Amino acid sequence: MKIVVDDKIPYIREKLALLADEVVALKGAEIGADDVRNADALIVRTRTRCDERLLNGSRVQFVATATIGFDHIDADYLLQAGIKWTNCPGCNSGSVAQYVECSLLLLEQKKGLNLRNTTIGIVGCGHVGSKVKAVAERLGMHVLVCDPLQGNEEFVSLEVIEREADVITFHVPLTHEGPYATYHMADEAFFHRLSRVPYIVNTSRGEVVDNDALLSALEEGRVVDAVIDVWEHEPQLDERLLQRVFIGTPHIAGYSADGKVNADNMVIEALCRHFRLPHPGYIEAPSLPDGFIYTGDPLQLYDPLVDTEHLKQAPQDFEKLRNHYPLRREFYVK
Repeated sequence: MKIVVDDKIPYIREKLALLADEVVALKGAEIGADDVRNADALIVRTRTRCDERLLNGSRVQFVATATIGFDHIDADYLLQAGIKWTNCPGCNSGSVAQYVECSLLLLEQKKGLNLRNTTIGIVGCGHVGSKVKAVAERLGMHVLVCDPLQGNEEFVSLEVIEREADVITFHVPLTHEGPYATYHMADEAFFHRLSRVPYIVNTSRGEVVDNDALLSALEEGRVVDAVIDVWEHEPQLDERLLQRVFIGTPHIAGYSADGKVNADNMVIEALCRHFRLPHPGYIEAPSLPDGFIYTGDPLQLYDPLVDTEHLKQAPQDFEKLRNHYPLRREFYVK
């Protein structure tokens, strides 16, 4: 058995070596048809487009992406070709919730936002949005949730959030068609409809927020500031927008070690089920360094301004910053 795996998926190769005769680790963006021709399984991230061009003529029968999103998976082709595929829904939801919580705490510390007197509008209440909702409630914020796909009677319309929210945060998948399409959900018209001057947070997909429209809204005073982790045209992001936002990071909101290990374990479980292999044991996230003293401040575990400084100083290093991301834990573990 041969497995091809993205070389930036951490912690997983030791377990894969217990399952396969050959494990080949390659840069995700450079994985090509020749690399997978004789592979049985392919494990990727978002930088590998899994479609007919890559997989036609190969013996691949299983594809896993160690991510929540699957925009890079041509599901129709894989179904037609009889190739089983899976993603990892919810794997890094805790990590994204941590990112949003720490960003909110920084808005309070650095921008004077009184969280207990603030209304947050959460657009999308799936794996991530539901955890962000719990975070906001714990911080004492007034919470409004919009998610038409779930139809919960407690949810409100987007129009209510546009009218009442002081912070608007997006946690929706990227869709281009249908009544609830999310591509450019926050467009020029959206920003002109805002009744208040809110903070905008986007950790979903870059294309959910029209980046040009957001920059104009910031410059025109329709939005007070922004927290942006995902960008249109990554990794070639709009540097004007990057320099303008309060927090701007290189698509790493979900990059805690805990989230990555969750994805690894979900991939291994699916791989073992498909090939009917004995489970090699679960991966655990590495501990924080010796000497780390935790006082209970969430910003000790993660400070988004550190990642912001690195990206603003070197926007051209977007991929490097993602691929060599330092250890980050969601909670204190010795």
